Amino acid sequence: MDYAIKNSELFERGHSLAEKQIFECEYPWQVLPRIKEIILEIGKDLPTDRYDNPCEGVWIAKSAEVSPSASISGPCIIGENTEVRQCAFIRGSALVGDGCVIGNSTELKNCIISDGCQVPHFNYVGDSILGYKSHMGAGSITSNVKSDKTLVCVRAGDERIETGLKKFGAMLGDFVEVGCNSVLNPGTVIGPHSNVYPLSSVRGAVPANSIFKGAENIVKKS
Repeated sequence: MDYAIKNSELFERGHSLAEKQIFECEYPWQVLPRIKEIILEIGKDLPTDRYDNPCEGVWIAKSAEVSPSASISGPCIIGENTEVRQCAFIRGSALVGDGCVIGNSTELKNCIISDGCQVPHFNYVGDSILGYKSHMGAGSITSNVKSDKTLVCVRAGDERIETGLKKFGAMLGDFVEVGCNSVLNPGTVIGPHSNVYPLSSVRGAVPANSIFKGAENIVKKS
């Protein structure tokens, strides 16, 4: 199985303002505790001719379209040509890239959304990183805390990696497609160019270039 769990395997460079900080780490979940400080560090240097700073810790690109009914708390960056639709709830520590769609009633919290990513309908993304042009179907969510509240580990085949984190949603590689009403359980890592069937419950690592039909039915793309 071609598991991709390291940043160098999951993401291409050049698709996030946080690229430098992401690639300083070996694994994507190592970035999660730093997202707040990363946003504040990047935000203070954003060009004022391209970004508004409507309140402390919030930077919104002038070219972004933000619905008046959206709720945005800092620290937060909304990238260029991104659309934030009606009743989106951005709770803070969210870095949203360029050309993204944050949909109606979608909730973001402590996450990095790479350029071209779409979370367009009733999604929850918490303590997660979504790669370039990844897409979450309507109603699909990241579950970021285990029911027994123990620390999250990542399972990739026979390998078990302790993260030391209580809150850890999902890491999606570039060009990942997640089907409607799927749940990405704590510690999910999906390799680039992979697809997840609708109504799936995903746990652990999904190999790159594969189709997740079920926990016991993961096939390689031809």
